[in-house]
Amino acid sequence: MNRDILKLAIPNIISNITVPLLGLVDMTLMGHLNSSVYIGAIALGGTIFSVLYSFFSFLRAGTTGFTAQSYGGNNISEISHSLYRSIAIAVLASLLILSIQHPIAKISLLLLDGSDEVRNLAITYFYVRIWAAPANMLLYCLNGWFIGMQNTRIPMTIAIVINILNIVFSVLFVMVMHQNVVGVALGTVIAQYCGLATAVILLFVRYRQYLTKIDFAILLDLGKIKRFFKVNTDLMIRSILLVLTIAFFTNQSAKLGDDILSVNMILLQFFYIFSYFTDGFAYAGEALVGKFIGSRDSDSLSKVVKQLFKWGMLISLPFAILYALFPTPFVRIISDNQTIIEQVQPYYIYMVLIPVITFAAFLWDGIYIGATASKAIRNTMAISSLLVFLPLWYFLVPLFGNDGLWIAFLGFMVARGVSMTLSAKKNILQVI
Repeated sequence: MNRDILKLAIPNIISNITVPLLGLVDMTLMGHLNSSVYIGAIALGGTIFSVLYSFFSFLRAGTTGFTAQSYGGNNISEISHSLYRSIAIAVLASLLILSIQHPIAKISLLLLDGSDEVRNLAITYFYVRIWAAPANMLLYCLNGWFIGMQNTRIPMTIAIVINILNIVFSVLFVMVMHQNVVGVALGTVIAQYCGLATAVILLFVRYRQYLTKIDFAILLDLGKIKRFFKVNTDLMIRSILLVLTIAFFTNQSAKLGDDILSVNMILLQFFYIFSYFTDGFAYAGEALVGKFIGSRDSDSLSKVVKQLFKWGMLISLPFAILYALFPTPFVRIISDNQTIIEQVQPYYIYMVLIPVITFAAFLWDGIYIGATASKAIRNTMAISSLLVFLPLWYFLVPLFGNDGLWIAFLGFMVARGVSMTLSAKKNILQVI
């Protein structure tokens, strides 16, 4: 079981590590231009896409759950049609996004803060990068399908290809062709389509036998379509609540002052860094839990859940210890500004608590997605964000300032872990 978990988790961890590398290169390229407005522009432009794509991230998670269960049940027809259904939705979603790109841009301009120059450059970036939407949507489907097929090496390969080519093209367009934000956006577009081409080639090379002829009676089966949309609507609501909670945390940080905003954004990086590692095991949970539910193997299902949490604890404790022993050196990696370093120090405790408090929520996410227990994952997210995070923020921030904000955020993560633990027996362990 541990070998199966690591076989799936390690490629995902490698894939995740390439993501911040790309962001660092983009920021570095913009940081070496003759104005600071370029950094702000791609930061705001990136925020637009983070929010936009959060509405469609269910294409990856939902496809994984359905495919893994079909794979466990050895239902070849449903394995292929899980992919076909997801691709059909991705194509429609892409056409919708491209057709309403101008209203999206106008709404974004109204909501974005910053100087006119930064906002205009962000929209310029948006209008170029938006043409990567079809590739991005289809990659959600294909990567989700590969994970459901118990294969995380292909998504790792795709991620490495995309990020390396993105860096190469961005450097070419920015440093050689002097295209500033347009160059970074264009590099992303070309890299996404190269990644999509890689995914399609690997799909036909590795899984040609599963690409059965489309049976429209199966594809358009109302019961399966209804379940597909029910699960994916729940996952979309869950993703939106998560994104809005983090966005609200960021906005409230800004209201506490520029210094607190800088402090909290640095501390959040350590939250994301830890999530890159834990998400690898969460993805393994999606694939294995789905497979064991599909094969109706309750013993293996119970075992994989227990082993995933052993790995979660094994990862979280070293992170917490390292954060506790060497907080300042870690912060210096992100910023060498002595003033900011001094301002972060009173909040080191939250940096240490992040791994211990958050790993359960990350792992349960993967387990629930593999079980397609979408209603439960939606409800636990709603409870955690609306009934725990917001009340804690409302009562604690006036009393304790930024400490109250961090207690509210960590309380949100604790609530997610606890609520999913309490409902796991009903929604996961007794579904077979």
